[in-house]
Amino acid sequence: MTEPSRPARDDRDPLPRHAEVVVVGGGVMGTSIAFHLAEAGVRDVVVLEQGTLGCGSSAKPFGGVRATFSDPGNVQLGQRSLETFERFAADFSTDIGLRQVGYLFLCRSDAEVASVEASTALQRSLGGSGRMITPAQAVELNPLVDGSVLTGASFSARDGYAEPARVVAAYATALTALGGHVAEGTTVTGIETTGGAVSAVETDRGTIRTGAVVVAAGAWSARLGAMAGVDLPVVPVRRQIGFTPQDANPGGRPFPTVPFTLDLSTTLYFHNYPAGMLLGISNADEPEGFDRVFDDAWVPAFDAAARVVAPSLVGRPLAGGWAGLYENTPDHNAIIGASRRLDGFFYATGFSGHGFLQAPAVGEVVRDLYRGVEPFLDVTPFDVARFDPDPAGHALLAEVHII
Repeated sequence: MTEPSRPARDDRDPLPRHAEVVVVGGGVMGTSIAFHLAEAGVRDVVVLEQGTLGCGSSAKPFGGVRATFSDPGNVQLGQRSLETFERFAADFSTDIGLRQVGYLFLCRSDAEVASVEASTALQRSLGGSGRMITPAQAVELNPLVDGSVLTGASFSARDGYAEPARVVAAYATALTALGGHVAEGTTVTGIETTGGAVSAVETDRGTIRTGAVVVAAGAWSARLGAMAGVDLPVVPVRRQIGFTPQDANPGGRPFPTVPFTLDLSTTLYFHNYPAGMLLGISNADEPEGFDRVFDDAWVPAFDAAARVVAPSLVGRPLAGGWAGLYENTPDHNAIIGASRRLDGFFYATGFSGHGFLQAPAVGEVVRDLYRGVEPFLDVTPFDVARFDPDPAGHALLAEVHII
């Protein structure tokens, strides 16, 4: 495991010794939750981050924002968050680089078309912008796609991408303005319980007495859950992305502006990246672990997929790239809720690649769960109890739009 960087000298503010709520994880999920708690009047909210803010899964330069899902809960979390991202510049005086270029999902079988038709109908019933389009229309939207291999596609014009690091910074700034505290370079070493309830969070800088902890630590969440005797089945998996140089298009021509494009059959995806193109693919053979070293081992799989669906992208030189961590659960959907076995223990993790785009809405949900207020969405289907040996009516979640 690669340890996050820490300050060269300890010139940090003293660690608070008491807090009403301690949020573990200083990425977009943790900062969103902490901000929403503080905004609602919860006093003494502390965020603990083992490295620097946004250094984990939120460190990637671009993150997709969409309401294009097949599970109703995912649709509503995405839709609510998308509305927040659209207001973000006005609400936080921060440009988050939102580019609503749309999401284009490519189908190459009748079964995929049927699944995407059903999910598109669901999205529209919940206020989404998704619609089914023909292969020819897909090529009009993205001329890099080979329409001859498609059986159909869906397009959601309101979706797009933004910059997670800017969102994290804005939430953290707003949190501290409301009296909250952010402690970077602080590792949680234990969670103390007394009489079936959370009573303290122990760190390498001291102990914080508290009655509530929220685990929003992404790929590191399982270890934190274990400290409190709560099973959070989250595993880290490396995901890599590359980007082309600005002049990588033949003849030096700029790439066309295209939607965030994803091929369901191969999990290939790409979209514009400044003047070049960002390229990626899900690697089913990637082992679990905390490795975040970037290499080009994924490129042959991308080229093989591109050869089918976007031939002009085969063999593109890369100017660079990065490796980050997906925080996967067994069904590749989030776990959100409050422990039934330990009072004061809350969790929002395991988003399996969807954390950034759902973070604003999840911040609202966890705020309301803590305050005993009914959230805008019933998150019972996201409860970790669905992974119990005897789930007692909790079903695993099925999601078509997973990459």
